[in-house]
Parts: sequence; structure tokens; C-alpha cells
Amino acid sequence: MKYENIIKPIKVLSLAACLMVSQSCNDILDEKVISNIGNDYINTTQGFQDAVKAAYSTLRYYYASQQGLTLSEYGTDIYATGADGGYKGFHFYDGQLNPTVDYLGNTWDELYRGVNTCNAVIDRAPDVTGVSDAVKKLRVAEAKFLRAHYYYILFMQWGPVDLRLTETLVPTKDTKRATDAEMYAAIIKDLNEAIADLEPKAQSTDYGRATKPAAETLLAKVYLAKGYSSVKAADDFSKAAELCNSVVNNYGFKLLDDFASVFDENNQMNSEVVFAVQYTSDPLSNLTNNTGSVNGGNNLHLFFGMQYDVQPGMKRDVFYGRPFKRLRPTSYLLNTVFADRTNDSRYKKTFRDTWLSNNPGTYNAASFDNSKTKVTFAAGDTAIYIPGVEWTQAQRAAKKYQVLVPSQYSEALFPTLQKFFDTKRPDLTYEAGSRDYFVFRLADVYLMLAEAQLKVGNIAEATKAINAVRYRAGWPGKKDNMLIAEKDMNMELIIEERARELAGEQMRWIDLKRWGLLIDRVKKYNPQAAVNIKETHTVRPIPQTQIDRSAKGTDGKSVFPQNPGY
Repeated sequence: MKYENIIKPIKVLSLAACLMVSQSCNDILDEKVISNIGNDYINTTQGFQDAVKAAYSTLRYYYASQQGLTLSEYGTDIYATGADGGYKGFHFYDGQLNPTVDYLGNTWDELYRGVNTCNAVIDRAPDVTGVSDAVKKLRVAEAKFLRAHYYYILFMQWGPVDLRLTETLVPTKDTKRATDAEMYAAIIKDLNEAIADLEPKAQSTDYGRATKPAAETLLAKVYLAKGYSSVKAADDFSKAAELCNSVVNNYGFKLLDDFASVFDENNQMNSEVVFAVQYTSDPLSNLTNNTGSVNGGNNLHLFFGMQYDVQPGMKRDVFYGRPFKRLRPTSYLLNTVFADRTNDSRYKKTFRDTWLSNNPGTYNAASFDNSKTKVTFAAGDTAIYIPGVEWTQAQRAAKKYQVLVPSQYSEALFPTLQKFFDTKRPDLTYEAGSRDYFVFRLADVYLMLAEAQLKVGNIAEATKAINAVRYRAGWPGKKDNMLIAEKDMNMELIIEERARELAGEQMRWIDLKRWGLLIDRVKKYNPQAAVNIKETHTVRPIPQTQIDRSAKGTDGKSVFPQNPGY
């Protein structure tokens, strides 16, 4: 499902979602409905189906976008700032991270738009005609999965929020913050009900829709988070393990033999994908329901690239991408997480280390390699190589190309994450990628299973689960060397394994936060943020717009409190 036919109801659903707690309604309330679609369109046969498709579009605002990446990978133990870009307060945890930052307000607004669209689908379904009861049940299950998904993101990022489970039809200032227990209860209830009614197979007949294993995966994530929380229950980890086992064993998912092939842009519908957000090459189809604004497609290809395009022998092209230099790997990620490069293929397959000349000629000065003063390249010659370890000046001088060694890494020059490159863009400046974004994939489920089993003391099963991921990652002939023994199974291994397998995949900040390790690991491994980070930063500041739109108490203050420390 590429979310076609969602454009028409977007304005209607934005109007339906116009609650003062989540957005400024000024431009929407005065807006003329240019497509002659009224709010009752959702009640029609086609409108109901379109509303469900529109409910998915909010996923695009968070996944495979700069704002979602900023909230999920910046300021962790594995990524630090690159040379360019804004929003560095999310890295530094300094005064730049405050309630007025637009990424916070916009993401909050968009997630609540998604919630209210889901609410509209769920509330109005009984009165919709022309849709069979079986299809209604399925569509409502999809909406409950999506509502739970949006609340999970809101809860993980901001802590307890305003829990609205019915459609908001008019602006309101009546808001309150739920408790942790209420948030978990609502999310878990939605997901259990979704699991009961979603299609029980790996992928929907209409590819891209939520299925039972997708909801089971999300519920497992919720139980893992709950298991570390103040409202934890004795069976949270065992429930997470049961759900992960179901996903692993019941639907025919399979780890691909080659780690690199998971991210092959020509093999996106592969056997490892549990749930993906859909993108296309059509700019109109890549709209979010954010008043019709273009979200830029899947643009993660922009943010992890180093400045290759000003180096001798090189110029920017579609294949090597447009390098925005937003994120660079920390020393911890490169030297500790990816220390084993003899047996484990993931360093080589995660990072680009070679650039072939696309701008041949003779250059009178090298850039970063002081072992040579002149370089000459024919088209296709190696122009840049990153060995990943130090080479002596003599070793570098023996090569005709520039060698970038770790001592010369900088905010502009570093190993480049290559998971998200998109060579199908129409030109070298084009930002909107068309690749699907994998929200859940099987390797993640195996790693969650290993964590849950470890937490309930089932070391043998935990070891078996993590070894499935590690064995796949081994070089041919060295896969057995990747297997660990039960005596080596511990939480530190899981923390590192998730970094090795999932680097850049919008999971790290939430992982560190749910483990209760965000502060500790940022202090240890992220020098840029070590001085500033404190307990305050385990949640984001509530957007000032949310506080201003809420009612005032008798003391004149907003009834919607700011998170402590902001």
C-alpha cells in the first residue's frame, strides 16, 4: 500500500484533528475546502477507506525524516555531530534544547493529528455503510495499531501526555497529563485488540498495511520498556519474549543470508521486513497530512555522508549522494562496537570506505592525506580509501589515492553509513528519496527476544536468539566464530549488539532511555554532551505551544505542566 488516494481527505482530517492541545488552528479554521470534501466524507464508503490510509501518513513525519532522526539518533553514545546542520541542542543537551524548538512542536502536532485521525476511524466505523463488517474490523484494528504506535512515540519522547481516545471535533483547552500506568494500559489495550483482528500473516495482501506480527513486535517493545519502568510488572519481560517468539516462528520471516542485502534498494520487500513505511518517487504521494506539506520522501540518505564531494578526483553525484554531514560515528561505535572486523562483516557492510574517482585529472594538493602532494586519477580509480585503522605515512605514500585514517577524522570526514543511500533519485541535488523505511525487521525482533529471555533468566534461549543475528553477520567461513557461549551472554553484549546491527535505524535514543542508561552512556561515550546531560534530558521539553494552548488554573498557570528542568 503506497498510501495512494489519501490526498483528498487530508484537509478534512486535519480539520477533524484541530484541537488546541496539538496545533494552531488559525490557518485551518479559515481554510476553504478546495476539493469540495466535507467532514462527513469519512462516513462514506470511500472516505472511510481513505481515512485509514491517511492515518498511516503520520508515520512519514517521524520515520526517515530529519526531525525523526534528530529525536532518535542525535545525542546518543553512537553518533555525534557532523560539520553542518542545526538542532545541535539534541546532541549537546544545552540551552538550544528548549520548549520553543520547532521540531518538538511540529512532531508533537503531527503525532496528535495521527492520533485523532485514528480516533475518527474507530469512532465512526459503526455508522459507515457500504463496507463489510469484516473489513471494518480490519481497518479499526489498523487504526488501533497506529494510535498505539503514535502514543508509544509520544510517551517515550515526552513521558506521559494527554491521552485522547475519542475523536476531537472542535478546538479545546481541556487537557491533562496521564500517568505512566494509564499510558501503558491504553497502548497495551490498543495493541492487544489490534493483534486479535489484524491479518495473521507476514505481510498484508495490500502490502504496507499493519499485520498481526507488526502489532506483536510493537507490543513487545512496549513490554520491554515497561519492564524497566516505575510501573513494571513481574511478567513484562516474559510477555515480550512470548510475542517475539511468535513473530520469529509463526509467519515465515527469515533473516537474509547477507547483512548488506537487507538494505539493497532493489530488494525492499524482503523476508526480513516485519513493517515498513511506504515511500514512492511521486512527490504528491509523499505528502503527510500536515496541511498538505511535502515531507521530503525518505531523506535519510542525506544525513550520514562525509564531505567527499570537494576532494581531489571527486564531485557530487547521485551514486555517492548529497552529503549533509549531520551525523558522524563516535569513537565508541567505530572502535568498540565494531572492533571485530575479522569475523564480523557489519563494519564493512555498514560503512562506505571507498570512493572511485568521478572527476578525473591531476591535482596539485591532497586534502587530508599529508603523504602526497600531487594526485592523478583516471575515471574509476580509487580516489579515497578509509582503512578504519592507522596507517604509517610510508604506507599511505605507497598508494596513489588519499587514505583517510582515524587520526584525521573530523566533523566533515568520517566513515559514512550506507544503509539508506538512494541511487534512484533523478538528480544529484534531489532530496526526496523513494525507498521504504523499515520500522521493524526480524533481526531487531531476535535481539528483543534475547533481551527478554535474559531478563527472565533463560540464558540458553537468550544465547540462541542473539546467535541467530551474529551468525548471519559473520564473513563466509567465519560464521562459527561469531557464536557466543552462554557464559558470555549479558546485557552489555545486547547493548553493543543492538548498536552493531541497528546503527542509524532510529532506535538508539529510545533504547538508551528505556534501559535507564542514557545519561551514563552519553557521559562515557559522547564527549560533546558529557558535561551538560542530566536527568532532565531523559524526556524532551513539552512544546511551549501545548502549554500555551491549555487552560489556565486558578493560579494563572497552564494546567498542562512542563517537564521538570525545562
